[in-house]
Amino acid sequence: MTDFMPEEQVHSSESIELKIEPPRRFSLNLAELWFYRELFYFYTWRDIKVRYKQTMLGLLWVVLQPVITVTIFTVFFGRTLQISTGLLPYPLFVFSGLLFWNAFSASLVSAGNSMITNAPIIKKIYFPRLIIPLSAMLVAMLDMLVAGLLFLGMLLYYQIAPTLSGLLLYWPAAFLLMLVGTTGLSCWLSALTVKYRDVRYVVPFALQVMLFLSPVIYPISMVSYPGLQYVLALNPMYAVIEIFRGSFGLAMDSTLMTISAGSALLLFAIGVSYFKRTENYFADIA
Repeated sequence: MTDFMPEEQVHSSESIELKIEPPRRFSLNLAELWFYRELFYFYTWRDIKVRYKQTMLGLLWVVLQPVITVTIFTVFFGRTLQISTGLLPYPLFVFSGLLFWNAFSASLVSAGNSMITNAPIIKKIYFPRLIIPLSAMLVAMLDMLVAGLLFLGMLLYYQIAPTLSGLLLYWPAAFLLMLVGTTGLSCWLSALTVKYRDVRYVVPFALQVMLFLSPVIYPISMVSYPGLQYVLALNPMYAVIEIFRGSFGLAMDSTLMTISAGSALLLFAIGVSYFKRTENYFADIA
């Protein structure tokens, strides 16, 4: 059991008292997460090693996946359908969307399975259950960092750069908003999968469908019905992708952005609330 205890608790000669309180719906309990940060690092590093263990290409898969996808979309949508993407060449337009979408979808799939995968340890010891889906998310974010280096290389190739305000404001804002929406959905799905095992089979299929209902391969301006645009804007990733593309001078619809950002915040509140409300039962039904 000591293998999973924080370093301060193991090595300090002073007694450390951790007060375990009933979970509050909208509280992430950051103090408790910080106390167990070494366990968080352990889970994250373990997931990274498991993900790339006995793979021939390792991290190269993180690069190959968006490259192949961008190539396919460019041939079939960019050239065949002649989709107009304004200031950004179509390959950059697609990659800028896939950069966030792949991290989002990988986070949801990994987090959705995380509680089932870690059921044995959940039944044995106490620790903040939130560590499990959050560590699964972090692995996907590291993959995004690797793919982001390739995106920077494409920017150099096309000789396109974001505005200074876009680099300093839009890029961090897009990433933070993605974290908000992804955290909410990851918490909700990880808790839901514990009770309904079919969820882990539905999520990958639903994400494939959502890809074509998101402004990844086409601008939302191509949707001719305003009412349908509002529906598509309920996707929290819409605002994330549009903010990121806005750093390159692409126009953003303030109404649709507000809807999407509000959706991300709402999903965060609902997801964390559901997770905290049900986490006491994980050990019984996992």
